[in-house]
Amino acid sequence: MKDLSKVIQRPLVTERGTVLRELHNQYFFEVNPDANKHEIKQAVEHYFGVKVTNVRTMNMLGKVKRMGRFQGKRADWKKAIVTLVDGDSIDVFDNV
Repeated sequence: MKDLSKVIQRPLVTERGTVLRELHNQYFFEVNPDANKHEIKQAVEHYFGVKVTNVRTMNMLGKVKRMGRFQGKRADWKKAIVTLVDGDSIDVFDNV
């Protein structure tokens, strides 16, 4: 991936993410499945103006869902946990 605008798809706001944000200054994002840790770090630093110390990624498998007798599967996606330097914060999460 060369285009940094397509790396971060959306921020994730969960109870676990809120706890980690308050205790360890970590933020959750849904990212493009093709993006690697270096691209995620560059995109967060570029768009939010913060310094990233660590990036952890995980591939989330889509759940199998049923609707009556029909069965389908949600899409697979990738989650990133980004750790920031002490003192930095991202404003998108502060308003939630």
